[in-house]
Amino acid sequence: MRAFSRLLDDLTYTRSRNAKLRLIGDYLKSAPDPDRGIALAALTGQVDIPHVKPAVIRRLAEERIDPVLYKMSRDYVGDSAETLSLLWDDAADGRPEVDDGTLGLGEAVERLKAASRSEAPALLAEMLDHLDASGRYALIKVATGALRVGVSARLAKQALADAFGLEVDAVEEVWHAMEPPFTDLFAWAEGRAEPPDVAELPVFRPFMLAHPLEDEKRIDLRDYAAEWKWDGIRVQIVRAGGETRLYSRTGDDIGHSFPDVCEAFDRDGVVDGELLVRGAEQGGQAGSFNALQQRLGRKNVSAKMQRDFPAFVRLYDILFEGSEDQREQAWERRRERLEKFVPTLDDARFDLSQLIEADSFDALGEMRDAARDSGVEGLMLKRRDSPYVAGRRTGLWYKWKRDPLNADCVMMYAQRGSGKRSSYFSDYTFGCWTEEGELLPVGKAYFGFTDEELKRLDRFVRRNTINRFGPVREVEKSLVLEVAFDSIHLSARHKSGLAMRFPRISRIRDDKPAEEADRIETLRRMVT
Repeated sequence: MRAFSRLLDDLTYTRSRNAKLRLIGDYLKSAPDPDRGIALAALTGQVDIPHVKPAVIRRLAEERIDPVLYKMSRDYVGDSAETLSLLWDDAADGRPEVDDGTLGLGEAVERLKAASRSEAPALLAEMLDHLDASGRYALIKVATGALRVGVSARLAKQALADAFGLEVDAVEEVWHAMEPPFTDLFAWAEGRAEPPDVAELPVFRPFMLAHPLEDEKRIDLRDYAAEWKWDGIRVQIVRAGGETRLYSRTGDDIGHSFPDVCEAFDRDGVVDGELLVRGAEQGGQAGSFNALQQRLGRKNVSAKMQRDFPAFVRLYDILFEGSEDQREQAWERRRERLEKFVPTLDDARFDLSQLIEADSFDALGEMRDAARDSGVEGLMLKRRDSPYVAGRRTGLWYKWKRDPLNADCVMMYAQRGSGKRSSYFSDYTFGCWTEEGELLPVGKAYFGFTDEELKRLDRFVRRNTINRFGPVREVEKSLVLEVAFDSIHLSARHKSGLAMRFPRISRIRDDKPAEEADRIETLRRMVT
């Protein structure tokens, strides 16, 4: 546990991506099994301890620490695990801190996973008694699945690949055939075993991605094909060995949220497409992202939910037809195969992304500028001779998104961030005015600003707080923020009736009085 807690400390205070890769790689090469496998699972969000949740941590805090002290400390620190780990010694009733390094990460996680609902809290408390503050913090974070140290799952896999001289795409292709603590994966990485055979398993293959097309760049349409970039989520559907899985772009299996799609895909193969929901208001055509959100993240989807928000996939590409790998083929060849493959599928759940014909690059640009009215994000431009290769390769695929929408909004509320931002108020809720002069929230953003702007915004919140609601601060309605967003939709879940897609702070408008910020009606006219 001591080595892993040091790793977390180092990762928390390290900004360099290459430094993070080295830190993780060094740990994975030096730590024993099963500790390193559980650490890798924690970094990639795959540790699930059913009976240790945030509510258990709160109860432990209430039993050991004065509730007022804990609440005030939690509010100041901004993180429950850090607060409890720091205060635990003072509440330990004289029990000595005995971090002798004998409690391994793998042992701790396995014991907690095996514990019953009634046993888990006492077992966790016993472990916390025998760890130092750093070890306690690490254990709580792993146990609750709330690890935030600036490391994505992809970066952790990259660190594993770099440490053992593997290709990260090769790691990605076997990842979903492995389970924590990944002993077979490490055996292969260290040359003690052959690569895992995944030919008959529905595993994830890394996506091919696109570079943004800069406004000044022009391409020859004889070399590139154009498609619409739809406002859903990119997915990969895989069927092998009698099982179908639906993966997000990050490699997460989201099939439980879309069983109707999985059940309808009954042909062996791997296809790439955009997951969408048919909207009643769009006459059964692709609905807004807001409609898709009604189903995203749900563990169980009722029959009514499936009827009200019927999902389908607009297919872009084919990676495998049956067991035959198509990725080395040119895009044009894959497109021919896809056009023959799609008609064999359920047309209620799958259709083909249409190609766009334009006489010139300028004409294509005009179509892109008008795309907002069609409910799409922009265009995809794909080199006709491009193979399907993982990641972003210069010159092969481009995404040409429409320009973002903008609105001047008034900051209303602020909340502390997490991790490195736990000392700053960095999450901002903002609103626009009704015709009656009422300010209603229209969105929330926590990025888009520089570190210096964050400090300015944090100072504003601290100096202009007028009310407190737990961790949330209500502020004087005097600061205007220019907010950029991709689209805006009607939403019954928000008082304003609106929901922004990908809002971010683009500018602090010190020059604009709050009463001159935008009106709700202005935003309603932007609804797609």
